Amino acid sequence: MPRYKLTIEYDGTPYAGWQRQSGLPTVQTAIETAITRFCGSAVTITTAGRTDAGVHAIAQIAHVDLQKEWQCEKVRNALNAHLIQAKEIISILRVEKVEQNFDARFSALRRHYRYRILNRPSPPTLDAQYVWWVLRRLDAEKMHEAAQKLVGYHDFTTFRAAHCQAKSPLRTLERLDVRQNEEWIEIHASARSFLHTQIRSFAGSLAEVGWGHWNADDLEAALKARNRACCGVVAPPQGLCLIRVDYTV
Repeated sequence: MPRYKLTIEYDGTPYAGWQRQSGLPTVQTAIETAITRFCGSAVTITTAGRTDAGVHAIAQIAHVDLQKEWQCEKVRNALNAHLIQAKEIISILRVEKVEQNFDARFSALRRHYRYRILNRPSPPTLDAQYVWWVLRRLDAEKMHEAAQKLVGYHDFTTFRAAHCQAKSPLRTLERLDVRQNEEWIEIHASARSFLHTQIRSFAGSLAEVGWGHWNADDLEAALKARNRACCGVVAPPQGLCLIRVDYTV
């Protein structure tokens, strides 16, 4: 069976996350339905990362095995046509034929996420569903300085959801940068894999630093506590977006 790699963009606002859930709209369900309508057979797609409810993606990766070989452009155009017809907020950006040993999840070397904060007194209008609106002034420089305490190989129990299904809280965080451009603050995180709500937990805890409630040592102490109760606020999902997944080819 030929295997295809899909690059996917979606607005996570109306979906209960990526993963298929009975009775709930999900990104996986919408795409699998479109594929079934296109090729006439039920399929299961595998993704690089299962985003939570309300989280967006501009370059999510998935793979699917089809019973028949199709031209990549035809697959892309047909799936988009069915997604549009179903009024889904999902777009298939690219379809590529790949080898059978390619796995969207296990072949991934690195995931890159961006968390956006709008830091101003006035609420957002056009970007309301894509940012965390924070009224009180944040000190982005102090947030970036503190963020470096989290980079490296650590037990991230403090920053993962209580119901996280990962077998281990140990992860290597390769990058955690905080950048500011006027009223916009962006947090960029890169790692081979992340725990459930890890980045949103980072964002909320870094906001505690930005507000002056914590300093860099407090953030490090929270990390070393390995206790979920020591996490700061958990930032809302709409500011988070999967922006890239790296592979060897």
